[in-house]
Amino acid sequence: MAFSIRVEGLHKSYQRRVRKPGLLGAVRGLFSAERQTVPAVQELSFTISPGERVGLIGENGAGKSTTLKMLTGILLPTSGRLEVLGLEPWRQRRQLAARIGVVFGQRPQLLWDIPVRETFTLLKTMYGVDEKLFQATYAEAVKRLDLEPLLGVAVRKLSLGQRMRCDLAASLLHAPAIAFLDEPTIGLDVSVKEQVREYVVEMQRRFGTTLLLTTHDLKDITETCDRLLLLDRGRLLFDGSLKDFERRFATERRILLELNKPVAESAAAELSVALAPLGGVLVEHRGHRVVVSYQREGAAPALTQCLLSLLPVSDIVLEKADIDSMVASIYRRSTEVEVGAA
Repeated sequence: MAFSIRVEGLHKSYQRRVRKPGLLGAVRGLFSAERQTVPAVQELSFTISPGERVGLIGENGAGKSTTLKMLTGILLPTSGRLEVLGLEPWRQRRQLAARIGVVFGQRPQLLWDIPVRETFTLLKTMYGVDEKLFQATYAEAVKRLDLEPLLGVAVRKLSLGQRMRCDLAASLLHAPAIAFLDEPTIGLDVSVKEQVREYVVEMQRRFGTTLLLTTHDLKDITETCDRLLLLDRGRLLFDGSLKDFERRFATERRILLELNKPVAESAAAELSVALAPLGGVLVEHRGHRVVVSYQREGAAPALTQCLLSLLPVSDIVLEKADIDSMVASIYRRSTEVEVGAA
């Protein structure tokens, strides 16, 4: 099977100068500076098939942007094997550039002093985009991202959010085989973020574009991606579907209840006993509110039936852990293990 992206044992490290403290150390550093090797990406391996929608997440310094820069040919790997659309990105950067779309956060590819419309037209010429395709992608971008009022405005006069929308449109005008999107919703309002997500999903569906997206707003991932890559200090912690990620890391789920009348202490004790065999734990009973937690997969129906039979319920909500809290929990555990080992 031909993969859109193939990464095997990828490693990227940087050399950093280490300065000794004090005036004497500064002077010595001018002549014989000590250097330290800092790994940014370590033994990274994964493949992405054509048309996949993949989210790449991690804390600051996890290696997300470094990975994207190697995939697009901006950075040369220290070691390992890397192919994008059958090309070596750093060796065949020009050939690759014609077949990919790239957004790098606050680093716009739009020309600063000319109106947005002229920039789009220039990109059409640069990429050699067919007129029929251009009209389709251009119309979709203007409609989905609400760009009509911005087309005649010089790029330098746009706000960050307006520039991000235009930059995203520019990266997808030629219907690239792969779209690398690094923080595509940074600086955007909540409503505009929704527009951007809908636009990305529609363009991917329409043209079969392979999508690799990095972001700190994890809703970008849940709304646009089917698969997740989780990085920590340059290493791959998880590679799988969002459902698999939830099954593996969403260890605690909750049932929230609003009651018609408060629960007595004696009734709460009986409830705890009834919930235990079903995998439920009564974690809160205060006034008209009751909270039950559980970890067992598939326990919700039996627990719900038990609660409805024993309590005067007026409202009930089944709450699962969101992706933000799951990722935060993973990194907390990773830090605790590191501290414990030290």
